[in-house]
Amino acid sequence: MNNNTPSIPPYNYQPTTYVGLSAQQVIDLRKQYINPVVATYYQQPIMVVEGSMQYVFDETGKRYLDAFAGIATVNVGHCHPHVVQAVQEQSAKLQHLTTLYLHPTIAEYTQMLADKMPDDLSMVYLVNSGSEANDLAVLMARVYTENFDLVALRNAYHGMSGSSMGLTAQSTWKYHTPHHFGIHHALNADVYRGPWHNQDSNAAHKYADEVKNLIQYATSGKIAGFIAESIQGVGGVIVYPDGYLKKVSDYVHEADGLLIIDEVQTGFCRNGKAFCGFESQDIKPDIVTLAKGIGNGVPLAAVVTTPKIAQAFTQKMHFNTFAGNPVSCAAGKAVLETIERENLQQNCSIVGDYLLKSLKHLQNKYEAIGDVRGSGLMIGIDFVKNRQTKEPNPELAAKIHELSKDLGLLLGKGGLHRNVLRIKPPLCITKADADFIVQVLDFAFNFIND
Repeated sequence: MNNNTPSIPPYNYQPTTYVGLSAQQVIDLRKQYINPVVATYYQQPIMVVEGSMQYVFDETGKRYLDAFAGIATVNVGHCHPHVVQAVQEQSAKLQHLTTLYLHPTIAEYTQMLADKMPDDLSMVYLVNSGSEANDLAVLMARVYTENFDLVALRNAYHGMSGSSMGLTAQSTWKYHTPHHFGIHHALNADVYRGPWHNQDSNAAHKYADEVKNLIQYATSGKIAGFIAESIQGVGGVIVYPDGYLKKVSDYVHEADGLLIIDEVQTGFCRNGKAFCGFESQDIKPDIVTLAKGIGNGVPLAAVVTTPKIAQAFTQKMHFNTFAGNPVSCAAGKAVLETIERENLQQNCSIVGDYLLKSLKHLQNKYEAIGDVRGSGLMIGIDFVKNRQTKEPNPELAAKIHELSKDLGLLLGKGGLHRNVLRIKPPLCITKADADFIVQVLDFAFNFIND
């Protein structure tokens, strides 16, 4: 664009020469054969044909820093050699096997995964997606407690299946069909846009009391459970006040319910503080759901619970055709091994803190940035039209999002009004990559203002 255009950090990798359909041909085929609800980002969609660690390449060979990572999925990096090798070796031996037969990989993997959890969370049920995991968690809670009502949070996103759509509480993601019978949504613990802010030392208890009141007035007083993300992802990276989930947990257990924590986006060290986000919040979930980063892009998810809750689920038959697929489990093992070998949690913490501080400096520079928030490499930038009214500014967010792509940076969008840019890159990014993110956003602001 000009001599001040940010330069993507150097990277020693040569993509292969692409031979295949043009981007326009792919667009045409999508229009003809793919359900139109399957949307793309950008006015001129990019076609990604190759990836290596934190970078992806389009059909022309142009390199982009992928700061969205398939919505917080490619945690250890695109085509990480260790994951690729594990998948290739397992695929060559056995691609699929029902859990009705024994296979070592599922046994080894579930042990490795359970070892990452607190001692009492030791029973794993593998599934294929976050939506499916949350569906199963709700069913487990209802079977175990013999209660039906569930409490979730407004602004939450827990999936798009029939049941998980009921848990989700953003109109953007909800069709006008029956899907939330028995599900009640409490006031979201949003210290930026909610009635109580971080400056209020009692904010956590005030938001938690909203859950207590909902249980008292909207249910029989007994519930099956409460479900929440440890940090809301699709909702715009909403971080609860300290102590909120701890107090909610007390109220939920008093109502004989189970505490279900959705770690689909925050798990596998993305929060930078621990393997799962709940570990830094002084709570002990009864059920944890995991997906996305669990397989680095290979379809895999899990529901982890206690032996007592798991045992209650055995009163009927339950089965999943692809759960425990040996290829998926091999990928899952390789992800856990890579996180340990390459100290990705530490890198996430260091680079995430560095990036968050740099973005807060950018916030001080531009009035249109109302808030910068997050943990580790799960960061949201909230764009507003006015800092006092906090009116969302989705138009500016869309412009920045679009221009960032042209400059070589891929970001996500979120929030009910689509005014929050979501930064969730692979955990292997460097400080140089973080600098590039800030430089691109700074340049984009200046370019738009000019």
